[in-house]
Amino acid sequence: MKCPKCKAKTTRVLDSRETEEGKSVRRRRECTKCLYRFTTFERIEKNNLIVIKRNDAREPYFRDKVEKGIWRACEKRPVTQAQIDDIIQTLEDKWRSVGKEIPTEIIGESIMDELKKLDEVAYIRFASVYRQFKDIESFQKELEKLIE
Repeated sequence: MKCPKCKAKTTRVLDSRETEEGKSVRRRRECTKCLYRFTTFERIEKNNLIVIKRNDAREPYFRDKVEKGIWRACEKRPVTQAQIDDIIQTLEDKWRSVGKEIPTEIIGESIMDELKKLDEVAYIRFASVYRQFKDIESFQKELEKLIE
C-alpha cells in the first residue's frame, strides 16, 4: 500500500477491525518513511453492477458516485458516515438481488426511500435533483406527499 502523502511503498498496519457487520475490514496504517497515518478499507469484490441509464446506455456502477450524491443531499444534516455506509450496503445487496443490470430509476427511487427514513430534508434535496423539479408546484406536491 503506497503512502498517499509521500508515495513510499512501505507502510505498516497499526490497527484492523471489521466494519459493516463483517463485510469489510478497516485498517489504520502508518508510512514507515514519513510517519503519515491513514485509513484503508478492504471489501469483498462482488460481481459488478451495470447501470442502465434513461437513454438505454450502459455504464459500470460506481459506489463513490452514489455516496457523493447521498452526501450532497445530507450536507449540514445530522447524518453520520456509518449511516450512509449502511444505506449503501443495504441498497447494493438489494440491487444485486435484482440482477447484474439495474436501471437508474430503481437506483434513484431506492435511494429516496432510504433517505426518507433517515432524514426528510435530505430526502427532499435528493428528490429535487433526481426528479428534476421544474417549478415550485412540483416541489410543493412532493412536500405534500411527505407531510401525508
